[in-house]
Amino acid sequence: MDHWLSIEVGNGAFPASAWKRAHGDDLIEAALTNGAKQWLWHDHRRGVVLEIEFSSEEERDRFRHLPAVRASLDAVPDPEKGLIVYPGRGGGSGSRVPRRPRPRPSSGAGALPEPKEELTMGLASAEPPSGSFLAE
Repeated sequence: MDHWLSIEVGNGAFPASAWKRAHGDDLIEAALTNGAKQWLWHDHRRGVVLEIEFSSEEERDRFRHLPAVRASLDAVPDPEKGLIVYPGRGGGSGSRVPRRPRPRPSSGAGALPEPKEELTMGLASAEPPSGSFLAE
């Protein structure tokens, strides 16, 4: 079974992409030397996500507590609200259900056309009328 660790870093005093450039290589080197099988970076408009796959929980937890990893996480752009670290895959794994399109804002919406009444014409049938109208 694979054990993932996700590190989500949000923009703050400076862009998270600058943090990624400054600390990304150190994190990947620490991960590889501690048993990481693969890693993935996801860039978003609100920040970056690093997902790292380990073979065991022990490798994952050992990586998480390395001094180099702690130093990198202490240097995030917004230390109070801009860092989330958790086991499992995170923000870059995608959605299983596609998003539905949002409605247009009311300023861009046009009025719907009024429904038109369908005219029904009463056409005469080809059969002679029945009843007392017939002369015998």
